[in-house]
Amino acid sequence: MLLRIFTYVVVICCFNGVVLGTPVADASGAAESLRPCAPRDYGRGSVVCVCNATYCDALKTEDRLPAGQFALYSTSKGGLRFQRNSGQFSTPGEYATGAVTFTLDRSSVYQSVIGFGGAMTDAAAVNIASLSEPAQELLLRSYYSEDGVEYNVARTNIGGCDFSTRPYSYDDEGAPSDPELKHFQLAEEDTKYKIPYLKRMVAMSQRRLYLLGSAWSAPKWMKTNGDFIGLGKLKKEYYQAWAEYYAKFLAEYGAQGLNFWAITAQNEPLDGNIPGFSFNCMGWTPDEQRDWVGNNLGPTLEARGHSDVEILVVDDQRPFLASWTDTLFSDEKVVKYASGIAVHWYIDFISSPEILNTTHFQYPNKYLMYTEACNGESPEEHVILGSWERAEKYAYSVIETMSNWVTGWIDWNLALDLTGGPNWAKNFVDSPVIVNATADEFYKQPMFYALGHFSKFVPYGSKRIGISMNVNNQDSLSMNAQSSDIYAIAFDTPELATAVVFLNKNDQSVEITFRDADRGELTKEIPGKSIHTLIYW
Repeated sequence: MLLRIFTYVVVICCFNGVVLGTPVADASGAAESLRPCAPRDYGRGSVVCVCNATYCDALKTEDRLPAGQFALYSTSKGGLRFQRNSGQFSTPGEYATGAVTFTLDRSSVYQSVIGFGGAMTDAAAVNIASLSEPAQELLLRSYYSEDGVEYNVARTNIGGCDFSTRPYSYDDEGAPSDPELKHFQLAEEDTKYKIPYLKRMVAMSQRRLYLLGSAWSAPKWMKTNGDFIGLGKLKKEYYQAWAEYYAKFLAEYGAQGLNFWAITAQNEPLDGNIPGFSFNCMGWTPDEQRDWVGNNLGPTLEARGHSDVEILVVDDQRPFLASWTDTLFSDEKVVKYASGIAVHWYIDFISSPEILNTTHFQYPNKYLMYTEACNGESPEEHVILGSWERAEKYAYSVIETMSNWVTGWIDWNLALDLTGGPNWAKNFVDSPVIVNATADEFYKQPMFYALGHFSKFVPYGSKRIGISMNVNNQDSLSMNAQSSDIYAIAFDTPELATAVVFLNKNDQSVEITFRDADRGELTKEIPGKSIHTLIYW
């Protein structure tokens, strides 16, 4: 990833040996949950919640609160994990008492939400399989069940990716060529691991599970460089065969009862344009992706009975959105077949979120979806057990991007091991869930709870609504606290609830007042380094 990020910047500009931590007292106070966190401190800033074959924390939320009442769920660097507090709205006073006031604006309605999720990669599936059956069940339930954070999206790799134990495709026996895909066959990674786990996720989910597929590389014989990695493109004579490959994948999974909501046209198409790129990739230009989607992929899915499967284009970094979308949507065939625009977060730091806003208004009928993000990429330390900073980066990204018309946010691997793998290319990273197979344990990182503050309370079909912030008195803020480090985003849900997520990046607590003209106001002290979801009807 370091090579990729460095190259992107250039383009734009011209646990081995982990020792188990010490258990600490439950910091959740009077948390009202189905089962509280079993915290463990590794001395890295915050705690992880330890789960095993017999115990895992879980969250129970009420179906509906009486009018005028609210619940506030809180997670913090200090150790809170979905701590629940409740109260009553009061009649607004003439002056707000908090240092900062957030005011809801229901008249401003923005995008509908698709949802939140993570990726069932080969690595994630292998790690889940390394646990005992009861621990596997608790891990999957933590993500997808009603007593978990209720992800409703799952991405998976079509063929091999870097988070596989080996590079492979579904037609490796086709050399020197197999344009009719007579040798096409799902891999053991699919049949033994991913398909069984995805079926379990579907069965335990109360919400519809939206499956998203992405391919990293075509078979070697289809490519100009004859390899899964490095500088290589799809040979034009195999444009149709590659589209048929997608259709076969969808048919094989469909035969197992797993029907996909969407596929992306290519995972990070810029990677395969980088000489020496070190893991699975295939290069495209915007013109090439336009031609293939419009002339091959879209018509083929339609002809093979997969017209209900949505196509997301780009699936790459934010700074390149304008050039790619302008080219792709210059063709009416792509306008017809492509439903959305997929984005990855890795170099958001060198671009403005205004790019998202501009793209939305340029192509308002094409939704924006963040489809991959992770912490711990090279040259960072890969796995940090208990990192609050990484949780904060996730929460901030969700608020920033969804405040600019993004409809959902998908994390990368659902589960990794203590080294941040397995990964055949040694491209290790962090994950919201880390598996310790030797101890038959898994650890829920702060990142897990950061995403849960959105996924649990903001279901499919929610609509983002307006919320504004006003600093009542800068002097009333705690010393060194900045109003610019306090964020909020609000949604109306299909269940007629209102969900508001607050993020305080300050080290110090901040007293906030929240006002809803239909309900009243409330004032709360928001601890430093914390995330909160306010929910009410």
